[in-house]
Amino acid sequence: MKLLENKVALITGASRGIGEAIALKFAEHGANIAFTYLSSEEKAKALEDKLAGMGVKAKGYKSDAGDYKAAEQLAADVSKEFGTIDICVNNAGISRDNLLLRLTPEQWDEVMQANLKSIYNLTRQVIKPMMKSRAGSIINLSSIVGVKGNAGQSAYAASKAGIIGFTKSIAAEIGSRNIRCNAIAPGFVETDMTHYLKDGGAEKWFEKIPLGRFGKTEDIANAALFLASDMSQYVTGQVLSVCGGMSM
Repeated sequence: MKLLENKVALITGASRGIGEAIALKFAEHGANIAFTYLSSEEKAKALEDKLAGMGVKAKGYKSDAGDYKAAEQLAADVSKEFGTIDICVNNAGISRDNLLLRLTPEQWDEVMQANLKSIYNLTRQVIKPMMKSRAGSIINLSSIVGVKGNAGQSAYAASKAGIIGFTKSIAAEIGSRNIRCNAIAPGFVETDMTHYLKDGGAEKWFEKIPLGRFGKTEDIANAALFLASDMSQYVTGQVLSVCGGMSM
């Protein structure tokens, strides 16, 4: 059974990693996919072709969600091309890890712009077509670091904690319109962003994870599928930790 048949999903930062896995999972379940990327047009075109090969409509947009005007234009373009926006996955993000005394003001601002302001920018736009349809699901990618904190990641943790507060507040605002807003807090997942952790000795990290391994991008994609579909139609304002038990 396809859980997202004929739905339109907009996914930011989907040319690789978690975003790409979510796009593929949603397409597998019948969703038409609009996605954003910032740098690699080659990867974006490859994903577009892969999604189209799965029998759904797909289009990549080069867009910076951290730029309000760009987010506004993106939502307008996707709505025009696809007719509506049923699901929004705010996945785009960066990290600039460093101890606080070494973290520059510019790095702090860069993380906040990419990780937190981007979610404000795009959510403000997508709730308009969702309110018109009186239905929708917004999924914000936070992090277990936003729940627990982590030395050397003050900016990243603060941005991801901010996403949780934003998610709960927006859920309260738009629930009466049958629009849901939830967050996913991944633990350590095997992506380009976490490869250095394995280089530093994976075993020490596994000791902190009850399931004894890093997560896979598909683990996060499965959680996103649940929150995007009617299986979670009575779930809003929640943070789903997909972290192998780290949040216990």
